[in-house]
Amino acid sequence: MQGAPITVTCECGEVHRTPYGDTWQCDSCGRRWNTNQIPADVYWGIMHEMRRYRLVVIGIALALGLGFGLLAFFVAERLILLLPIVLAFWLIWFMPWWRRKIRRRARSLPSWQLTPE
Repeated sequence: MQGAPITVTCECGEVHRTPYGDTWQCDSCGRRWNTNQIPADVYWGIMHEMRRYRLVVIGIALALGLGFGLLAFFVAERLILLLPIVLAFWLIWFMPWWRRKIRRRARSLPSWQLTPE
């Protein structure tokens, strides 16, 4: 499993996105930055939490789609006409709420001050 890249800002001002566990050497000043300074358990815990958020939304979407498909097939085909209403609810209310929740959580994540090697 590959995690999200770490944004490293060098003291000279250069910014680089480096995968977790890699070392990056600044082209401008030659400083080396090691992302292993971030505790592995904390980093992978964050990655698992973000993946869980995505999987929950995918699961809810699949359950809604499967539920409406089964209702339309077994109960009445007219129930499929409710699908656009549910999709509108999903896109207008639920997804913006979910995105705000994820962004709020991402902003509250810890940041680390790496030291050059």
